[in-house]
Amino acid sequence: MTDSPVSAKMDTSVPHSARVWNYWLGGKDNFQPDRAVGDQFAELYPDIKLVARSSRGFLKRAVTFLATEAGIRQFLDIGTGMPTAENTHQVAQAAVPESRIVYVDNDPLVLAHARALLTGTPEGATEYIDADLHDPAAILRAAGRTTLDLSQPTALILMNILGHVADLDEAVAIVQQLMAALPSGSYLVTADGTDVIDGPAFTEAIGVWNANAPLAYHLRHPDQLARYLTGLTVVEPGLVPCSQWRPAPGASPEDLRAVDEYGAVAAKP
Repeated sequence: MTDSPVSAKMDTSVPHSARVWNYWLGGKDNFQPDRAVGDQFAELYPDIKLVARSSRGFLKRAVTFLATEAGIRQFLDIGTGMPTAENTHQVAQAAVPESRIVYVDNDPLVLAHARALLTGTPEGATEYIDADLHDPAAILRAAGRTTLDLSQPTALILMNILGHVADLDEAVAIVQQLMAALPSGSYLVTADGTDVIDGPAFTEAIGVWNANAPLAYHLRHPDQLARYLTGLTVVEPGLVPCSQWRPAPGASPEDLRAVDEYGAVAAKP
């Protein structure tokens, strides 16, 4: 049998960030190399699973805020990773069924699971685009072709993806190009790994990751992450550990513990 385009591209012999992240979140869409690196990473930096949960919780709260309080009905989620519980479209459409979501990724395993991502409400729309973060113009063209009206306010979501861009200036330029194409009233949701709370352990673990995976990740100081927010109006409480961005009432002390991933939500004036 001839390999499909997806199976031909997919290499399960090396770890991939989307699949390792899926493993840390308790998902099943991962392979032995992903689990091996994930376990080795967790031995050096045990808080990584807390970081993963905090990141997912931040995304849920941010999307809920945008849908219910900011009036956003369109979401462009770049670097979405593997489908797990409480994806952007599930959260947004649970709050506002007519929400429209476009996911962007270039991992063939995510492509293979696109049907899971594409299951949304009848009132709304959910689409998957196979595209690269380094080509913002192509992403915008594809997103605006059928599903999103980019003349209307849109939430741009960049979760744990900009750390894969080695040059900070390039990462900032990508954010600026994407936000420049969106109208006033749009929002940026962003979060990435930092090195300020348990920096040495996290840095050592990231070194293991970068030695074993084809796509390196770069921890950054919150002051560097703040450059993504330049020219935007940052929503309170600002750029903070993901666990501490508008935490849910009744959150446990463990859930509220500061983690080395900072996130923010910001509006385009």
